[in-house]
Amino acid sequence: MKARRALVCGAGGFIGSHMVRRLRAEGYWVRGADLKYPEFSPSAAHEFLIADLCRRESWQAILDEDMDEVYQFAADMGGAGYIFTGDNDAQVMHNSAIINLHAVEFAVQRRVKKIFYSSSACIYPAYHQEDPDNPNCAEETAYPAAPDSEYGWEKLFSERLYFAFARNCGLDVRVARFHNVFGPEGTWCGGKEKAPAALIRKIAEQEDGGTIEVWGDGRQTRSFLYIDECIEAVRRLMESSFTGPVNIGSEEMVTINRMAAMIMKIAGKKIAIRNIPGPTGVRGRNSDNRLLRRELGWEPTQSLFEGLAKTYPWIEAQVNAALQRTEEAAVAD
Repeated sequence: MKARRALVCGAGGFIGSHMVRRLRAEGYWVRGADLKYPEFSPSAAHEFLIADLCRRESWQAILDEDMDEVYQFAADMGGAGYIFTGDNDAQVMHNSAIINLHAVEFAVQRRVKKIFYSSSACIYPAYHQEDPDNPNCAEETAYPAAPDSEYGWEKLFSERLYFAFARNCGLDVRVARFHNVFGPEGTWCGGKEKAPAALIRKIAEQEDGGTIEVWGDGRQTRSFLYIDECIEAVRRLMESSFTGPVNIGSEEMVTINRMAAMIMKIAGKKIAIRNIPGPTGVRGRNSDNRLLRRELGWEPTQSLFEGLAKTYPWIEAQVNAALQRTEEAAVAD
């Protein structure tokens, strides 16, 4: 039997590279496309095309033949230090929007059988996320729209774009709203890392008894989803008849300071926290998985602590390797 063919856009990134591995393990023929190869391990794709997905000619190249499925993860994104400063808004909105405009156009042109779009919990109104103990992120609460960032506005626009092409052009779409996905081989330094990776890095860099800085008062709340469960949820959504949008996230909500304490326990260190001013986004956010359970008969089961325990050794190894390179460079000078 002929293998199903899949294109993964953003295959050089964190979630995209993990999806390539999953599809390959399931027997798909996989093409990856991105501006860059995966940073931390070779791509599992049968074919990987270096391509700027903001350019039409790139889509002409990556969708030059029949594809059963397209997974669209490509976006200009990052953690709070990138999204919430306001310094990158124009770039984020322009780059991500144009990628998705090209994606739907060429998916229709090339008769793609099914396309997945990764939206974000950042689309939810800020007014539903002011109480850190009681955020409301059920799918139906997205309107009246009031995302807390331009990143969220672009994601909301693109959701509507995919569903408009579904209605008017017959495109078979699936849309999910991701809630803070983390795990090994994710960005861990440089300003685009998200909270779990940033805290793990800071704690790994500190000696026992040291101090780390945490943005905000540390009482802001979030939920975090381990990468393997994100990939499982996306595959279940793609195999279902449900189009979404649907939350893909954990319902285990924690404060940022509490997550830091979990990481300290994993590291076996006692570290003081100094809360400082910094970009934090909304006060509270948590995945509401009622629709996910109802439509897919599934939900994530892994605890945050388990996911952090799997991620800490990987980031610690990156920190140690970076330190060793610095020391070797100093000796060479």
